[in-house]
Amino acid sequence: MSMIVAGVMSGTSADGINVALVRFTADTGRARRPSPHKNHQAHFTLLAHEEYPFPALVRRAILAMMNAELARVADLARLNFLLGELYAEAVAKTARKHRVKLDLVGCHGQTLYHQGVPQRFLGRKLAVTWQTGEGAVIAARLGVPVVSDFRPADMAAGGKGAPLVPFLDYFLYRDQRVARIAQNIGGIANLAAIPAGASLPQVLAFDTGPGNMVIDAVMEELFGKRYDRDGKVAASGRVLDGVIARLVRAPFFKQKPARTAGREEFGREYVGRFLQLCRGASKPDVVATATALTARSIADAVQRFVLPRFRVRRAGKRHDRQMEMIVSGGGAKNPTLMAMLRHELTPFGISLHFSDEFGLPTEAKEAVAFALLAHETWHRRPSNVPSATGAKRAAILGKISYA
Repeated sequence: MSMIVAGVMSGTSADGINVALVRFTADTGRARRPSPHKNHQAHFTLLAHEEYPFPALVRRAILAMMNAELARVADLARLNFLLGELYAEAVAKTARKHRVKLDLVGCHGQTLYHQGVPQRFLGRKLAVTWQTGEGAVIAARLGVPVVSDFRPADMAAGGKGAPLVPFLDYFLYRDQRVARIAQNIGGIANLAAIPAGASLPQVLAFDTGPGNMVIDAVMEELFGKRYDRDGKVAASGRVLDGVIARLVRAPFFKQKPARTAGREEFGREYVGRFLQLCRGASKPDVVATATALTARSIADAVQRFVLPRFRVRRAGKRHDRQMEMIVSGGGAKNPTLMAMLRHELTPFGISLHFSDEFGLPTEAKEAVAFALLAHETWHRRPSNVPSATGAKRAAILGKISYA
């Protein structure tokens, strides 16, 4: 018996809604030791994927409400229900277009605030997160159960609530001979390092730093555009190496995994400081430098934290495994960023690939991940990766809203 699940994702860049329709077979996830990528393909199939940009007014409202100091409670409540309606409409439109009858929806929601490290509040030290988009509204509109609010269960188990996509990365990319890094570049960039022949507890995953977030903010500030299409502006500029060297010395980039980041680290205030450091440079140079920051911070994370896991010492000698990086997310569409990243990785002997080569479109991957997580939750199986999030135990993620 199969089950069709819609995965719904809107990322930290708040560009829009991604919907993936995924068919799962009855045996998906039954074994706690998943099969390698080539065998696991029989367990789920991507049926369709669609993207829907947010209306400009909605995107502006989302970005404004990510400012924790200025957001109004009434507007936050309204946005929660509005996004529920928009998510439901996107899923319904996708299902109609592809003539699919849904059994379940997994909706990540829109992250407004994420603080993975405990901080003191009213006498208690708390780690907190908030993804908005009312699951009850989605369930009512679509007539099927909805799994939402995935991150708090991991945090209640002592984790940082992120990253969660490595559960999918492991199923897709594990290989007996090749060590792989699944690198997602959305608003924030994050990776999952999967050593050759690894078991799930050996997966290392964490946020590397800014993905498209700083690039997009700089483009909006300097050019009034949402992003650097095809990386053309960055390609016409010159990287300010002194600025990059100064930025990557920041404490965040030295922080050991598990670690997470969001607009709290790389949002409006960070972009303001970045622009100050670039003062006097041409606009293309500033965009090129923002793009290089993403590439350099990814390579720095790989060198600091991933390569030591991929290189094995035997009889006093070091043996380097074949290593690949598989890129997904919006950043994969930026040729200038990809060229910079390839240049940064070359000294490490890491070849660059895209998730499309493994049968999963780059822009669909995160939505597929939340379809998978929802499927696991529906079957009462844990789907966090404690070695990635820092949780003390495996946890069943999410909350279920019934139709």
